Amino acid sequence: MPADLDMLKTIEQRLLWLSAWTVHNANNIRKKEDGAIKVGGHQASCASMTPIMTALYFNTLKPEDRVAVKPHASPVFHAMQYLMGNQTREKLEAFRGWGGAQSYPSRTKDVDDVDFSTGSVGLGVAATAFNSLVQDYIAAKDWLGDRPLGRQVALVGDAELDEGNVYECLQEGWKHDLRNTWWVIDYNRQSLDGVVHEGLWEKIDAIFKAFGWRTVVLRHGVLQREAFKEPGGEALKEWIQTCPNMDYSALTYKGGAAWRERLMNDIGDQGDVTKLLDKRSDEDLDALMNNLGGQCLKTLTEAFDSIDDDTPTVFLAYTIKGWQTPLAGHKDNHGGIMNKPQFADFQKQMGVPEGEEWEPFATVDDEDALKAFLDTVPFFAKGTRRYTAPEVKSPGPVWLDDRELATQAGFGKILDGLAKSKSELADRIVTMSPDVTSSTNLSGWVNRRSLFARREVSDTFKEQSIPSTQKWEFSPEGQHFELGIAEMNLFLLLGQAGLAHSHFGERLIPIGTLYDPFIARGLDALNYACYQDARFIVAGTPSGITLAPEGGAHQSVGTQLIGMSQDGLVSFEPAFLDELSIIMDWSFDYLQRSGENDPDERTWLRDETGGSVYLRLSTRPIEQLGPRNRDDEEFRRGVVDGAYWLREPGPNCEVVIAYQGVIAPEAIEAAGRIGNDRRDIGVLAVTSADRLNSGWTAARRARARGHSSAESQIERLMAKVPRDATLITVTDGHPATLAWIGSVAGHMTAPLGVEHFGQTGTIPDLHRHYQIDTDAIVNAAQNLSAGRRIRLAAKP
Repeated sequence: MPADLDMLKTIEQRLLWLSAWTVHNANNIRKKEDGAIKVGGHQASCASMTPIMTALYFNTLKPEDRVAVKPHASPVFHAMQYLMGNQTREKLEAFRGWGGAQSYPSRTKDVDDVDFSTGSVGLGVAATAFNSLVQDYIAAKDWLGDRPLGRQVALVGDAELDEGNVYECLQEGWKHDLRNTWWVIDYNRQSLDGVVHEGLWEKIDAIFKAFGWRTVVLRHGVLQREAFKEPGGEALKEWIQTCPNMDYSALTYKGGAAWRERLMNDIGDQGDVTKLLDKRSDEDLDALMNNLGGQCLKTLTEAFDSIDDDTPTVFLAYTIKGWQTPLAGHKDNHGGIMNKPQFADFQKQMGVPEGEEWEPFATVDDEDALKAFLDTVPFFAKGTRRYTAPEVKSPGPVWLDDRELATQAGFGKILDGLAKSKSELADRIVTMSPDVTSSTNLSGWVNRRSLFARREVSDTFKEQSIPSTQKWEFSPEGQHFELGIAEMNLFLLLGQAGLAHSHFGERLIPIGTLYDPFIARGLDALNYACYQDARFIVAGTPSGITLAPEGGAHQSVGTQLIGMSQDGLVSFEPAFLDELSIIMDWSFDYLQRSGENDPDERTWLRDETGGSVYLRLSTRPIEQLGPRNRDDEEFRRGVVDGAYWLREPGPNCEVVIAYQGVIAPEAIEAAGRIGNDRRDIGVLAVTSADRLNSGWTAARRARARGHSSAESQIERLMAKVPRDATLITVTDGHPATLAWIGSVAGHMTAPLGVEHFGQTGTIPDLHRHYQIDTDAIVNAAQNLSAGRRIRLAAKP
């Protein structure tokens, strides 16, 4: 074996041991405070990936490359970083425990150099393709300088290819001329519940080729290829290639004697094949049959090193799940853990002395030589590869003076105003939409800033003098990605663009738009983007049953609750244009923050850490409230903090109406009508139920920790409301969005909202049917007040 391959083999065996030991320690040695609950760790999945990761990280990859490690190979990744000094023994000892190395690679929770979080199966795979598109976007702007383009690599489990987002990604990549992307499939033909269907590799091969990928099938290792050259070798090759997956797995588990018996029964002829088998011991025969392409370092390194262009490439690497462990081939090995006797045999096989289990270089004959080799590995040569980028300042709010306008239209006009500016912020904005660019009011921005493509494509309608409101020209200077109608792709691209500062050292301000109900379609990818701490703005528009003629399929109900519950995402639902201008200007700064996790002791929100922003907008034009003092610091602060008094309650207040979003006109009209009977009524304009609720719960936790004076924004606001006043909450969405406000100070509450799928009709029709119109608000106030009078009269 050549010297480098010898070193790689040593590393491979070290990673195999350390990953298996980390899992074994967590399950069978470490004290369990919760009893005998299995910790888990996927030893079999780690084993099949070990040669692939060894060949990639320690031979082929360069510092500019980025890798998404399949979730179940996390222990191999941590073992590799431990070997390189980037991971600690303490964290490995606490694997899957409090403060330990994570179950699946995490950018935000692991200390080692994770490129892509991969807890959500399949999403880390597709993320590499979208990261490559982001890299192309940045390169086209000449922001990379002389830095080379990196390969975006995904290590994929074959069962992950059942995920639909993988194929949505393939189509989008084809449309955008994807390059510099490698996917390496761990084709071990086993999933959690069984063995994959026969012939899957042919379907995989055909699908990738259809979308312009190069496919490289790594089926046989060196031992097998050499055996095929012997007399009888062709018969053995044909048998291997036609053997059912289930049979191959079972024979792998049973070992050399079982292989011999089956091969002799099927193709042994007392001639060439028999001689080929007889010249090998059971142990040698077992090694031969386990020598698939994905378990052979020479085969892997040659295949990886042979690619010297930027064509997207998929490697279909045949592997053995549980390779070189007692679990190899067994159909139950996905979640299987070696028991103590099995692991004792494995430890003996690996030659690791008792007491040296955690030693990185245990069993290594020439430790100095291996350390010298590791010092020259290109991928690790420049240390960790996290970049930072300077903050891009906002030029300030873009104010709109329209007397009547929808928030969706206002959003488009604000972006159009930025597009006209010469600000650096505008140059760093990149927008994207899943085939709804025009209907979400991005056309003005796109007409001024054009669409992105690596090659120029002219607008045929413009060239042929056909009038059109859309001036869609593609060029490297463009700042908009036009995507197909797949919301998963939108959120994956938003997420990767929102990590450009970390991956490429260049700040982007990604803004995506989609119809609000279809956030649910891409929710897994949205959650994944937030888990990675990506930074972006997403506008869900149009929203709610107020999108009346479109019917229930296009009317959102529960998205407000998604915005409130999604970690890493702040949601707003402004009613008026000045609120929207303030929120967007604040958001541009919020996206770029990376401060400490300490809360702001005015709101108890963790604003210094930053995050992403979700805007829920409407197509309903609303009459604006007339001139307001835009420099009023209290007003602007209230908009950002989540609520302010549109009509402040007095000491004798009997009713408070709290509204969020497009339902503002009904709430304001109802307040006027109720005010005819009651002189003291409050109107609370809620711009973010999310921030109000988060601040309230955070302040309560702070008080529990001893901060007795901790008070949130909603607590300050509701402190002005007499205890016996009634509260009406109303929103074009689920009533639970605002209903909790009654619990802040114990006010009797009537929550109005929408709980069922909408239907077609006019806006008054639907508002009346779902009881969020002016009459419903007035009636709710009357009913609550009457109920309160009855209860008061009944008291002794």
